[in-house]
Amino acid sequence: MSQSAVEVREVVKRFGDNVVVNGVSLDILTGEFFTMLGPSGSGKTTLLRMIAGFEAPDAGSIFLQGEDVTARPAHLRPVNTVFQDYALFPHMDVVANVEYGLRVRKVARKERRERAQRALDMVQLKGLESRRPAQLSGGQRQRVALARAIVNEPAVLLLDEPLGALDLKLRQEMQVELKAIQRRVGITFIYVTHDQEEAMAMSDRIAIMNGGVIEQIGAPRDVYEHPATPFVARFIGTSNILDRGGKRWSLRPERLRLSLVDAPPTGDDRAPGQIQDVVYLGMMTRYIVHLDSGADLVVVRTNEGSDALSARHAPGDRVMVSWHERDAVVMDHALI
Repeated sequence: MSQSAVEVREVVKRFGDNVVVNGVSLDILTGEFFTMLGPSGSGKTTLLRMIAGFEAPDAGSIFLQGEDVTARPAHLRPVNTVFQDYALFPHMDVVANVEYGLRVRKVARKERRERAQRALDMVQLKGLESRRPAQLSGGQRQRVALARAIVNEPAVLLLDEPLGALDLKLRQEMQVELKAIQRRVGITFIYVTHDQEEAMAMSDRIAIMNGGVIEQIGAPRDVYEHPATPFVARFIGTSNILDRGGKRWSLRPERLRLSLVDAPPTGDDRAPGQIQDVVYLGMMTRYIVHLDSGADLVVVRTNEGSDALSARHAPGDRVMVSWHERDAVVMDHALI
């Protein structure tokens, strides 16, 4: 068996004159939580739909578990998909919803009930088997949809922004739950989202898509600390982009330091400027500094107890922004 659960080779997809996926290649490992991240129109959902078999590529190939499935219809692929709209049957109880796919496949009643119960146990819904979808919370409905997909024992589970309809607090809780479920079942998860925090919280690796191509693939820490392009630097968190010495640099706000203009230097490089705005965010404070060179930088400082109060700066203050050379990442001009 191939080590890769999914292999995409030079896949192209057009809608009319619009190329929405442009020569994309990637390998997704068996048992991996892999996220395709990007803004609307980046091609991530179209790529997911081609892996699922809902769309056919105009060029290129798709392999699942080492087998070429490019021309294979969706119902003959070893995958299941969970959408943002969970599409649960309102007239069925939880266990009947979870069993539905097995019933269509004519699995014996006893076996499908046992498998449905195991799937519900995995998503921590034991005891709610007889409830209808309307009697469940948003998070519980999402778990039912997961159980319904898991019960079919797919090689790959595809998730198209399944947390998008939840409120912020529940979405954050479900991020932890989803990753825990993925570890328990051991299935390869391919997750699509436009939310970079969601991607960072759950993924083993992330593919950042923009304009139909992949700009960078890597572990969350790698793509955050070593962005390959200005787009990645700006899309994953907040980044300051500076042109200095003939190169383009990325500087993360938390790696910058603020001090009075005449204070001793606290880094390898520094630039004077004036604070334009101060935003208190609870755990941290964000400063917008207009440098004398004309650039604007975002600087964040954690609010660590009473000492932080005396160190606050205000709009109009003259300050020095400094940083260590090791924290400045050079990016590729060709991909700007």
